[in-house]
Amino acid sequence: MGIFGRKTTDSVETAGAAPAAVSPDLAALTGDYTIDPAHSTLGFVARHAMVTNVKGKFLDFSGSLHLDGSDPAKSTASIDVTMESIDTGSADRDGHLKSADFFKTEEFPTMTFRSTEAQALGGDDYRITGDLTILGVTKPLTIDLEFNGAAKDPFGNERVGFEGKAEILRSEWGLTWNAALETGGVLVSDKIKLNFDISAIKSA
Repeated sequence: MGIFGRKTTDSVETAGAAPAAVSPDLAALTGDYTIDPAHSTLGFVARHAMVTNVKGKFLDFSGSLHLDGSDPAKSTASIDVTMESIDTGSADRDGHLKSADFFKTEEFPTMTFRSTEAQALGGDDYRITGDLTILGVTKPLTIDLEFNGAAKDPFGNERVGFEGKAEILRSEWGLTWNAALETGGVLVSDKIKLNFDISAIKSA
């Protein structure tokens, strides 16, 4: 089923009973949404020393979506990320990433994404293309998305969920710092995998 034909679940359930499921009409999902950072993740994975993956995420971000049920191509997305909020589980590594070697967070405190095109690929799969700006450099980014469904939460909020993934070459945004390994290769991969898990609340 497509994004506006997927079943939704009612948050009010009888204990032990399966949740009721209905197919929403287009009007039920068309509208403006605010990304809920408490229930969303913007993550990334980089290869370290050629042998293992380092995972990280950003803890402070905001964003909005506009979903068009009758014409998904008119849907849009906008995200702003506070670069100081980077978290890889290591304070030393995070400090290095914030420094002039990488993100220069004092000079460039924000990373942004602004969509320019949306495509329905069939089923629950979508593709959104837009402008990703890092270090003041803007390049196109294409994100493959899967629609996870729509539901009303216990507080009465209408939510939609998406999972997404993309890959970039960090050097294209001027992120070129590296160190050579004695055994060959480099310390940090140029290719970075991006992972998105988005929950967004419909505006009243």
